Amino acid sequence: MKRAIITVVGKDTIGIIAGVCGYLAQNRINILDISQTIVSGYFNMMMIVDVSGLEKSFGDMADELAALGRDQIGVQIKCQKEEIFDLMHRI
Repeated sequence: MKRAIITVVGKDTIGIIAGVCGYLAQNRINILDISQTIVSGYFNMMMIVDVSGLEKSFGDMADELAALGRDQIGVQIKCQKEEIFDLMHRI
């Protein structure tokens, strides 16, 4: 299983989860775990996903998610491979 970490941050608005999850479903990406909070009107979501079924490059998928967030939803979406995320957050 190839796993990735997706983070979504921005001002809360209708359709954030639907937009992100719709993209994931269309690209055969399975959500393994998800955490979402709203603090003083700001949305924050972290997802662990299985990208084993992805039929395009990881870079293309990450770029498309970033564009989706920026151009259509109004949030910042970042996607990292799990091993890179782990290395960046090691103390």
